[in-house]
Amino acid sequence: MTNPSTHWQQVYTTKAIDAVSWYRPHLDRSLGFIDALGLDHDAPILDVGAGASTLVDDLIARGHRDLTLNDLADAALAHTRARLATLPASVRLQYRVGDITILDLPQAHHALWHDRAVFHFLTEAAQRNAYVAQAAHAIRHGGHLLIATFAPDGPERCSGLPVQRYDADALAAVFAEHFMRIDAARELHPTPFGTTQSFQYVVLRRR
Repeated sequence: MTNPSTHWQQVYTTKAIDAVSWYRPHLDRSLGFIDALGLDHDAPILDVGAGASTLVDDLIARGHRDLTLNDLADAALAHTRARLATLPASVRLQYRVGDITILDLPQAHHALWHDRAVFHFLTEAAQRNAYVAQAAHAIRHGGHLLIATFAPDGPERCSGLPVQRYDADALAAVFAEHFMRIDAARELHPTPFGTTQSFQYVVLRRR
């Protein structure tokens, strides 16, 4: 079995960032949820599996100043480093390469944890449990977890890897010990290849 870090490093070194199924110019659905939360501009935000997405660009444009990007592949984050080589002096942007389930994260620090399409790759219970424990550890009380996975009618595999699909109730239930569901929505994501993928989003609040 290919090491996940090696797999994603290869993806981001051999494919253009707009030639992967999950690409979209702006993460509009995520941004809509984040805007609705009304976060303070100094509130720490963590983007898990950030890849080369433009979410960070749009958050900076909205005035957010404390941002951390995580990905398994340094090659993914290298695209963002190059794109955001010059930042406003007020912006604190950190890059954290590694497996989010074991990464050393500050306790009760983040006001928002965003994950579009990482959690559904965790097909083993032990991986999911470690992820939930990390989120509970790192998100402050009253903070939020915004997570998106493939919906039940979404793909069974992505980038050659199996995924675990969820509806809103099932996804919220995974985190129910530590988080309360406050919102949810489905999305049909148009891929660069002319197909669509069904996603499920939930917004959870740390108890």
